[in-house]
Amino acid sequence: MRILILGGNGMLGPSVIESLGSRHELRITDINELETDHEYRQVDVSIIDQVVDAAEGMDAIINLSVLRPHRQIAFDVNTRGNYNMAVAAKTHGIRRLINTGPHFQLAGPNYEEFNFELNSDMPPQPGTRLYAITKALGQEILKVFAEHQDIYVQTLLFYNFYEAETLKHPAGGSRIGTDLVPFSVSWTDAAQAIRLAVEIPFGRLPSRCETYYVFTDLPHQKFDNTKARTQLGWQPRHFLEGIWTKPIS
Repeated sequence: MRILILGGNGMLGPSVIESLGSRHELRITDINELETDHEYRQVDVSIIDQVVDAAEGMDAIINLSVLRPHRQIAFDVNTRGNYNMAVAAKTHGIRRLINTGPHFQLAGPNYEEFNFELNSDMPPQPGTRLYAITKALGQEILKVFAEHQDIYVQTLLFYNFYEAETLKHPAGGSRIGTDLVPFSVSWTDAAQAIRLAVEIPFGRLPSRCETYYVFTDLPHQKFDNTKARTQLGWQPRHFLEGIWTKPIS
């Protein structure tokens, strides 16, 4: 399969490239320069012509791009970027779009503070945080395209990533002996979920727009990752117990 990756130089990009690189033909894009053995193009996801041009000849698009703090650029990347991806898919007849984002673009404060066993088929309530609401708007755009075009959209929602061997967090240092935040997962398990979403036959998808919660099994069960397991066949290999298991002195 020929796959376009948007935001390939971001936090999750290297793991996804490693997971897909030996199985598919990749075209990697990012706003920054990137050294890679795969085809690379410098693309600003907020510029529609660049995204459409980069998508020519592709069979699928994976959007890993993200911008959090700046109001205008966050909208341009998180919201407009998804619109540009959808237009590129329609232009070139690409049927498979893989979107990624934070869990709170669906489950904002109202859910997190008062509910239990939250699942990825709930009505979205992202709240008012910039990152969450711009990502949620981008997801709604993809949903509209899926309803009116021959396009399949799969959205995978994450939050915290850890190195499976060292239990280190991207913010730095080990979190051993601390409470594990929901939606924690190893980089490799997250990338595997994206690979499975890319490779699942359309006939096994219940609809043209599906959303998955992706995180390791956690003891408090506030959120539910059953759909990723049953529909994608995803199984977390790294359970990260060392983070939440406090040593007995």
